[in-house]
Formats: sequence, C-alpha cells, structure tokens
Amino acid sequence: MLSLVGLIGGLVLLIVLTIRGMNLFIAAPLCALIVALCNHMPVFAGDSNFVVTYMSGFSGFVASWFFMFLLGAIFGKFMEDTGAADSLARAIISKLGYKHAVFAVVAACALLTYGGVSVFVVAFSVYPMALSLFKDANLPRRFIPATLAFGSVTFTMTSAGSPEIQNWIPIKYLGTSPFAAWEVSLVVAILMAVLGFWWLKRMVRIAVANGEVFQAKSIDPEIKERDYPHPLTGLVPLLVVLLISFLLHEAYAQFALIAALGGGVITIMAVNYRYFNNMSEAINMGTTGALIAIGNTAAVVGFGAIAKTTAAFQNTVDLMTQIPGNELIGAAIAVSVIAGLTGSASGGQAIALPEVAPYYLDQGVNPEQLHRIVSISSGALDSLPHNGYVVTTIRAICHETHQNAYGPMAILTVIVPLIGLSLAIALFII
Repeated sequence: MLSLVGLIGGLVLLIVLTIRGMNLFIAAPLCALIVALCNHMPVFAGDSNFVVTYMSGFSGFVASWFFMFLLGAIFGKFMEDTGAADSLARAIISKLGYKHAVFAVVAACALLTYGGVSVFVVAFSVYPMALSLFKDANLPRRFIPATLAFGSVTFTMTSAGSPEIQNWIPIKYLGTSPFAAWEVSLVVAILMAVLGFWWLKRMVRIAVANGEVFQAKSIDPEIKERDYPHPLTGLVPLLVVLLISFLLHEAYAQFALIAALGGGVITIMAVNYRYFNNMSEAINMGTTGALIAIGNTAAVVGFGAIAKTTAAFQNTVDLMTQIPGNELIGAAIAVSVIAGLTGSASGGQAIALPEVAPYYLDQGVNPEQLHRIVSISSGALDSLPHNGYVVTTIRAICHETHQNAYGPMAILTVIVPLIGLSLAIALFII
C-alpha cells in the first residue's frame, strides 16, 4: 500500500510542481526520492540504489539524444540568426495571408514528423518560423507550443506509415509493418487533423477576440532590419533535413537524425553565410538551449526510471494487462495508463507490449489492429504536464510557462488523441 501511495503521490507532486514552474532539476529527483523511500529503496547502499537508478535513466537519455538536441538547437538558432526563418515566414504570410499562420506552422511540423525527423527535434527546427509567423500575424504566443505539438505528436506521430518510433516499436512484438491497419489509421488521422485544427483555430480566435496579442520578450532574437535572404533559403535546409532523415531512418533509426540535422546546419551555412548576424553567438545560445532542454527531459526520464522499479508500478502493469472485456479496449487502457505513469509514449509501449502482445495474440486478436491501437493510445496520456517533450517544448524552446501554455496543448495532445483512439476501437469492433 505504501508503494502505491508513494508512486501516485510522487507523480501527482511532480505534475503540480511542473505546472507551478519549479525547476525540474530539483522537482524531478525530489519526487523520485519520495517514490524510492516509499518503496524502501536505499538511497546510497547497494548496486540498485536511488542515486544509481535515477542517474542511469538520466544519463541514458542524454547519451542517446545529446547530438540530436545539440544539432537541432543550433539548426534553429541558425535559422533565426540568418533571418531565414523571418524571410520564410514573411513569404508564407504574403502568399496565404495572416489567417493561415497557424496552418503554416502545423503543416511544417507535420511534414517534418512524417518525414522522419524526431518530434523532439521538430520543435527546435520550426519554432523560429512559428515565432516570426505569430509575431507578424499578431497572435498570442502562448499558443505556439500547442501548435508545434499538434503538428508533431498527434495525427502524424502514430499514423500508419509514420517513421516515428511510436509506430515502429509494435513491429518487434507483433510481427506487423509500419502500415498496419492503414485504412482505419487514415480515417482516424483525418479526424484528428480536422478536429484538432478546428479546435486550435477556435481557441486562438477566442483569445484574439478577448484582446490577446503577440507580446515580445527580451529573449526573442533581435535582428535589425536588413536585406533578408530569399525565402527558399529558409525552406531548403528544412527539406534537406527531411530528405536525409527519410532516406536513412530505416538503416540507422534515430542516428539518421545526426546526419540529417548536420546536413541542415551545413546547408544553412552554405546558402546563407553572408546573412549571419553573429554566428558564434548563435552557436553559444543553441548549445546552451540544447543543454537546458535535454537536461529537463532527462530529469523526468530519471523519475520514470525510479517509478518503473517499484512494486506498485509492476502491479499496475499486471493489472492493466489483464483488464476483462474487449481485448482492444484493454490494450488501449493498459498502454495509455502506463505511458501516463512514465510520461513517455515509447516508454509505455516498451513496458506494456512484452506483456500485452503474447496475451492478446493468444486470444486471437488481429495483430494489425492491436498494432494501431497500441500506437495511437501511447500518444494520449503520455502528454501529461511532466512529459519530457511537453516540458522541453513549453519551457526550453518556447520559453513559456505551463500555466499559460499547457491548457491548449492538453486539449490537442490528450483529448483529441483519446477521441481518435475511441474512433479506432469503434471501427475495429464494427
């Protein structure tokens, strides 16, 4: 009982502290320590003590993603510093009009995500353009994190054919393909895209009607009026990242992103070298931003590493994977809850599938249907306030607070995917 209280209490406290803006380097290990103590985990003694377990999760994430975060942040800063992001944003506004600024951001994120660029990196790449578009259209900047997230982690991330890891993990356990149940996936993706975009536009429209406008911050890039590069020089680097990632992701998985982002950085330098305002400062700011972003995310991953070792967590996994009734509903609940506890879509799948897959396959469940349900359900409750992507996008990239920005993001990344999941289950049952 104490184990369960510690797990739930630690998770709730982490969410509350995150929303209140407490530094995650303090909040995450503090909450993880509470979970550990309630589960009688030694703090220092033994090989599996609190410090070792927490830092294994922390350092493991940094080791896996450092170069992607670093190159992604530098890529974004180069887009800012050269004026390429501003130039591209102005071209989009001139062609589509201010009323389509939100659509342009969503479309850019969707294109990169479905092209194989990791969702962790998409926000770094598109944020400079998003900031410029929202500024030119005079839209409230607190909606930028929600807009980036909607285009990255909803209708693209978990859809059939997506190269994102959330669509590929089930293949190992179910023997399926990335295009499993593509017919239902297409219907669900269209619903999520249309519903989410309508909801996002409605929220922005109401905010503008209430008098909200774009408010500049001291940390925004200050680039004096000058000759801007051609808009294509802002588009070409994005396409280079997309193309290299698409060509290499099957062979090299996430490591393809290093080549893709490196190619994007080199492309910006090649086509826009004479437009740099201060290259060394851009590199320094990008590096600092990358360290903060990956540190915030790794701190939450460390909490998940502690949570996964507890008896309460294992009991929860066992309970979730034995839910009676329709198997697809049971699988959806299991993956959603576990993803919520770990704050990770991929983590929820990796923990649940070894238990879910054999159990439901033995029950005669169609593996392609199970694949799609597992993928879609992993992308719902994972987006609670403590999720690494959520924290990184809101705080480290967009420099917003959870109080201002998380509400719209929750609607688009939690509620909309849950509606899509419900539709998928209904279609499979029918």
